[in-house]
Amino acid sequence: MEFGAVLQTNPPASRTVYLAKLAEQFGFDYAWTFDSHLLWQEPYVIYSQILAETHKIKVGPMVTNPATRDWTVTASTYATLNEMYGNRTICGIGRGDSAVRVTNGAPTTLKTLREAIHVIRELANSRSVEYNGATLQFPWSVGSELEVWVAAYGPLALKLTGEVGDGFILQMADLDVAEWMIATVRSAAEKAGRDPMSITFCVAAPAYVSASGTDEDWAHMRDQNRWFGGMVGNHVADIVAKYGENSTVPKALTEYIKGREGYDYNEHGRAGNTHASFVPDEIVDRFCLLGTAQQHIEKLTALKELGVDQFAAYLQHDNKEETLRVYGETVIPAMRDRVVARS
Repeated sequence: MEFGAVLQTNPPASRTVYLAKLAEQFGFDYAWTFDSHLLWQEPYVIYSQILAETHKIKVGPMVTNPATRDWTVTASTYATLNEMYGNRTICGIGRGDSAVRVTNGAPTTLKTLREAIHVIRELANSRSVEYNGATLQFPWSVGSELEVWVAAYGPLALKLTGEVGDGFILQMADLDVAEWMIATVRSAAEKAGRDPMSITFCVAAPAYVSASGTDEDWAHMRDQNRWFGGMVGNHVADIVAKYGENSTVPKALTEYIKGREGYDYNEHGRAGNTHASFVPDEIVDRFCLLGTAQQHIEKLTALKELGVDQFAAYLQHDNKEETLRVYGETVIPAMRDRVVARS
């Protein structure tokens, strides 16, 4: 299993760069960031600095969208970073949430998302593509490589992911939901004539390590990460509005939002979000990875058995450095394939 760290690009940017460097030092493979240009600093600028000050870690948004930037500009950014730093970028993309809603916009259609994935991927892989009635290609880009991983929750978005995504990003660590969604994506891939095992599966969720696991620690961990259930609830509300409460989507995902009364994007992705009070402790525990290092290992092992290839840890809480340290020294080694010097 690979590991990523999901960061917010809060100022100063040097803090984001520092955390990405620390993640690499502790054995993380990816440094992901939020991408919401009004709420936080512009991530692609910061990626350049992260790549300049690291050696192996890959960078990318979790997640970008097709609406806030021209697709050819997005592709050019990736191809440029790859030329400068050697194919160390990844594109996570979805229909859009905070980046479009803060500007009174709306998530894009799945048709638009599908088209954007194609254009971005072809151009950023140094290939030509048809766009707005013209055949386009970067004449300066040679050998650039970019995978596009799709973030999805609803049935049609999962179907699209299986049909065109290089990877699937599930933003929650609920085992039952993960099992259903992975099966749904694989089924769609197979029906589209693709190898369902060729898709990379990434679970992204808050991770908070407690040394003791006392009741007091659990109460604090839950309060620090309750925001995540509120964030996921935005997408779930869209699903319920589109498909109704009796859709094929697991009840574990849809039932908890019945107490949701609204959402303030000024508190988006922040510990202490007052618009996430409707999220019960049970959902926090199911959606996140909380507890001692051993409890993290146990849940990660269960996710790995479901087919999860990467766990990306959201670090929007007061225990960032310590969580990175414990993962690097205990959790990640336990989840790697064991190789011995002599057998």
